[in-house]
Amino acid sequence: MVNPSVLRSLRSAVACGSSFLARRGYSSDAIPERKVAILGAAGGIGQPLSLLMKLNPHVSRLSLYDIAGTPGVAADVSHINTRSEVAGYQGEDELGKALEGSDVVIIPAGVPRKPGMTRDDLFNINAGIVKSLCNAIAKYCPNALVNMISNPVNSTVPIAAEVFKKAGTYDERKLFGVTTLDVVRAKTFYAGKAKVPVSEVNVPLVGGHAGITILPLFSQASPKANLGDDDIKALTKRTQDGGTEVVEAKAGKGSATLSMAYAGALYADACLKGLNGVPDVVECSFVQSGVTELPFFASKVRLGKNGVDEVLGLGPLSDYEQQGLDSLKSELKASIEKGINFANKN
Repeated sequence: MVNPSVLRSLRSAVACGSSFLARRGYSSDAIPERKVAILGAAGGIGQPLSLLMKLNPHVSRLSLYDIAGTPGVAADVSHINTRSEVAGYQGEDELGKALEGSDVVIIPAGVPRKPGMTRDDLFNINAGIVKSLCNAIAKYCPNALVNMISNPVNSTVPIAAEVFKKAGTYDERKLFGVTTLDVVRAKTFYAGKAKVPVSEVNVPLVGGHAGITILPLFSQASPKANLGDDDIKALTKRTQDGGTEVVEAKAGKGSATLSMAYAGALYADACLKGLNGVPDVVECSFVQSGVTELPFFASKVRLGKNGVDEVLGLGPLSDYEQQGLDSLKSELKASIEKGINFANKN
């Protein structure tokens, strides 16, 4: 005979799980099985990102990979009482197992930015890491959606595209540069200046993911606020320099890891919703694009069952934003070409 207290505990656990799913509008039977792999899961971004993805009800299997330290991260995260099963993989020999069957692959792997280091300084280190990981993705999960976090995103996304093209697996709908942190910052800074609830704020962001290539479109922000030109310029500058602000505040002991993990989890959640057929999922992302003459560009995209359903246009720009757009193109073009050249040099 089962102890009555055990029965009460089981009923309580089931009730908690049911309410957890109900708050998100899903029943347990309605959620498809989805595997998410995180490459670089033991790093500064990877660990909090692993935690946040373990909390996501769309994930049924969570695969954590890094060159070292992953078994401990996986063991820790696996104790959390949410839906997904967690597996940790360590070292290049286990990369294939980590990737097989993945629906979404998130790549925060690489070294972080340090004081005095530009995103361009990161290139030679992180480009090789990204190229190697993308070769494995092409082999073991060629149909997965790939969310690129590793910087410099303006170059690593073109590197990934070239690797996939060489492997014959490239689908432009399934490769994304995650610019969500720029959007998150723009929303936060705008809400503070406009004195509106941040949960109600929306700010489109276009261009790229470094310095002046980051162009928040505050003229299209909602709710509308009567901000002066100087305020808009200051908000734009702070959004562009958000990463540097964090690096300096941490006094050389880290970069924007926690906020980046949050932004990465937000974008992965949007991708999963799109895969699962949730309608009207629109986020900003750095993708192959015809919005400008540049081959890759960040703008709003509509996500669906195959990744990008539609790349949306820029909308009306203020004179200040048009100047910003004109100014960013040469730098963004150079970063894209640098990635393409790196991918093709061997």
